[in-house]
Amino acid sequence: MLHPFKAVSLSFKKTPLAIRELIALDETACRRFLHILHHDLGLSDLLVLSTCNRTEVYYAADRDHSPAIIEALAQLKGITDTDITEYYPYFDLLNTYEEAVQHLFEVAMGLDAQVVGDLQISNQVKTAYQWSADADAAGPFLHRLLHTVFFTNKRVQQETSFRDGAASTAYAALELVEELTADVANPRVLVVGLGEIGADVCRHLGDSKVFQNVTICNRTRSKADALAQECGLKVLDFEQLVAGMKDADVVISSIARDEPFFTHDMVERLEVLSYKFFIDLSVPRSIASDVEQVPGVLVYNIDAIQSKASAALEQRLAAVPHVRAIIAESIAGLADWAKDMLVSPLIQRMKAGLEQLRQEELDRHQKKLSPEEAKRLDDITRNLMQKVLKQRVLQLKAVCRRNDAEQLIDVLSELFDLEKQPASA
Repeated sequence: MLHPFKAVSLSFKKTPLAIRELIALDETACRRFLHILHHDLGLSDLLVLSTCNRTEVYYAADRDHSPAIIEALAQLKGITDTDITEYYPYFDLLNTYEEAVQHLFEVAMGLDAQVVGDLQISNQVKTAYQWSADADAAGPFLHRLLHTVFFTNKRVQQETSFRDGAASTAYAALELVEELTADVANPRVLVVGLGEIGADVCRHLGDSKVFQNVTICNRTRSKADALAQECGLKVLDFEQLVAGMKDADVVISSIARDEPFFTHDMVERLEVLSYKFFIDLSVPRSIASDVEQVPGVLVYNIDAIQSKASAALEQRLAAVPHVRAIIAESIAGLADWAKDMLVSPLIQRMKAGLEQLRQEELDRHQKKLSPEEAKRLDDITRNLMQKVLKQRVLQLKAVCRRNDAEQLIDVLSELFDLEKQPASA
């Protein structure tokens, strides 16, 4: 075993949204959970990753601690023992180094995301790593692993088309708004209705540095207030919708109803003086088809946006084999480093044992030599030992990378009786 690295994962792949929401952790909860896992359970190399699509714990331990981790999560979230037992089937347990490392790479690169190539997940992993470092819960292995992940992510961005284009409908809508308002200074965007895609668009608008004048309008004010607070956006009373439409350069509709909400007559009364863009994210459509007959009004529906997203998704999927090849190279390099770390204590013990023998021999002859001769002998024996060790260490590391390092370490430890040697000089 290269390292006792493991993971516990609950994700969108087999977990309903309602349960993911129940299990999800905000920053405060993540930091608290890290403290519990590190100090109460004694786990190391900890990473707690919680997003809208997954809640995962990566850790190092000689045995499977997943039951204790899930129980601690349930206690933190106020879930009863009976309820959490019902959720066990939703958790995936990755109890080998190979499984856990491969999974983290695929998550961080966006291969395991709902939208393949998701840009946000790599930043979420960086944030989780920072929390782990802050809690002093990241050991040498996790530091090396995450820096390898970040380097791999950089290669994926530079060497492939895996992150190109907007592969989600919500992000494609954001890109469309950027294209439409490229020549508009400080464009005013109004989002009406908070369907699932509309809410995601609001989050993208909130994260964007391009749009500083975004307003949400929803029939249920409390829902709009909650999302506006989350995304740093403004809220407009539903009764003031017409005034808001007059001011907006772009109106994004995500209203769920059987009949169109925005009609030709409603939009015509806005007296559009220049261009005004309407983007319909609803199915059935919430903007009547004849709205585009109003002078100065351009309408884009969900089909146009999803077509844009589908084309980007196809391009990303075509890049997946290249991404996996880059990941494989990174994991192989990490494995070599892990093998070196396995053999490192053995090398230190060998050095310490040889140094002890050298000192014993020097002590035997010390009284027979002048100070100059003693120093010369000390220099000669030290240089000889270093030359012998250097070549043997290189050979030992090479053999460990080719063969079973653990078995080799056991054999050498027994051969040289290293368990009886001190760990350092």
